Amino acid sequence: MSSRTTVGDVPPILGLLPDGAVTKYLSRGMLAGQENPPQVALRRASGSLPEGQARWSTSPIRALFNEAMRRFPDDRSAADGWLAPRLHATLRMNRAEAADGALWNHLALLVAPDYVVWRHKGKEVTPTVRFSGPHYTQAFARLWWAAELFRDGEDYRPVEIACRVQDVLNTTLRLDVMDHRPTAQAVLCIVRQLLNEGTSGIGARVNALSAAVNAAGSTLVYDVLAPDAPIDHDALHDWILDAEDSPAVPWDRLPDGPDDGSVPRNAIDALRPFFEKLLLEAPVRERGTKRTDDVEVPQPRGVSLFKENAIP
Repeated sequence: MSSRTTVGDVPPILGLLPDGAVTKYLSRGMLAGQENPPQVALRRASGSLPEGQARWSTSPIRALFNEAMRRFPDDRSAADGWLAPRLHATLRMNRAEAADGALWNHLALLVAPDYVVWRHKGKEVTPTVRFSGPHYTQAFARLWWAAELFRDGEDYRPVEIACRVQDVLNTTLRLDVMDHRPTAQAVLCIVRQLLNEGTSGIGARVNALSAAVNAAGSTLVYDVLAPDAPIDHDALHDWILDAEDSPAVPWDRLPDGPDDGSVPRNAIDALRPFFEKLLLEAPVRERGTKRTDDVEVPQPRGVSLFKENAIP
């Protein structure tokens, strides 16, 4: 990143920055890492989160970004697996709060624009969607949601597996069926197996599996085949409230997530053989090859599965 890009006067508390302000102030120079965001103008355009809540403090989040850049100077993508569970355990909120893109806009432009550029800059500029975009492309939303969708209750170990393959974040994360926890865990079991076997072209196989799983069913269908256990919403609420007194997350071991219930093992076991069969039968599109006309690629949430795989 250009030496001209520095961290400005970071706001002590997270806020809400509307998309319109991002469109107005996000310049090509900022995307290239050559200009600093206009802090004063962005602060004026930002709204406020509820006051008096320690979970909105930016200092522990900023410390995580600094440590990630220190730990992974030569392998930026490896920072995802370290940062995702710790960001989730630090920035404690429910899904409705996390769905507000204005919060992620604020985090990217006012708290850690340098990290966004460091992690996602291509040859010339950083894609705009890394600053402000859908939950599966925005630099920090994608990590928080990866931890949310792929954790097993309080256990973040599956999140590390998910983040080891960028195609899980770029493709699998955006599928609605990942809201079904046994489906998410069954897919990760197969990803773990592929990793353990040293499978070549694993990204293409993950994409093929994701497309097949998405095309074969829906959250409702998979819930019939492999019912999930009820979520303990009280435990999640208590975990969020505990942010007021919780120490900073550990850096050399995984933190604990909300103890809101593990995914039933029998549900995962019910889906895994089916998904293994889908992978065996799914057409695998290797990098650099054109998709044949007879391969049907589902369109989850109105976006092509493969549209942004090449985004850094």
